[in-house]
Amino acid sequence: MPGNKSSLIQKIASQACVTFPNSSSAIGDNKVFLEQQAGLVSLLSDIRAADLKIAPPKQVSISSPQSSAVPPVTYMHICETDVFSMGVFLLKSGTSIPLHDHPGMNGMLKVLYGKVNIRCYDKLDKDVGAESETERQFEPPPTPFQGDDVRRAVLRSSGEFSEESGPCILSPLKDNLHEIDAVDGPAAFLDILAPPYDPDDGRDCHYYKVLQTAGKKSEQSGEDETWVLEIPQPDDFWCGGEPYPGPKVSV
Repeated sequence: MPGNKSSLIQKIASQACVTFPNSSSAIGDNKVFLEQQAGLVSLLSDIRAADLKIAPPKQVSISSPQSSAVPPVTYMHICETDVFSMGVFLLKSGTSIPLHDHPGMNGMLKVLYGKVNIRCYDKLDKDVGAESETERQFEPPPTPFQGDDVRRAVLRSSGEFSEESGPCILSPLKDNLHEIDAVDGPAAFLDILAPPYDPDDGRDCHYYKVLQTAGKKSEQSGEDETWVLEIPQPDDFWCGGEPYPGPKVSV
């Protein structure tokens, strides 16, 4: 066990246990939580693909005949408890993880190899039903039964992350929706979610489509507002699994 406990990924898992000691702490914003979160961010900033014994694959064209049967994204499970999960997402060249949410969850994403572009959004509290019809003209328009699934949102940030970048952080109240695109080749990132997805506890993953930029600033933040429509999981996105080859982790 000493070797496992001394590995960087074990230190990250142990710090995640301290940072998120229970499910309610995952939505905290107190001084102790922020200090523990900073320690976790510091450890994540140092992790590299070699620490997990993974490397970029030989690049395969996404238009090759066999590509339609290959998942665009795969996931390596590392560990999971009631209060956090940790694993690695691997994106093939030219693929994306569609816009999705993390209800009541904190998250940290650290690129291990390649580059990704991440766009982060938040749904706004404003009642979309109060807006004028001219502000809700979409092309193409949503079907009548989709009307209740249209929500105002705000684009919080958009940027490129590489293995040299620090972690991308989301919280229940900020940057909670994001979409991730592989840039100029395959990419992989370490992903921590606290607490994990759990549909039985109200933490199911929902997918969204950006409909239209409203062309004005959010009164809440001064950032650009847009509209999002909740949609089923896109047909061209699914996630496969593959074994994790790195150091064992105990939690």
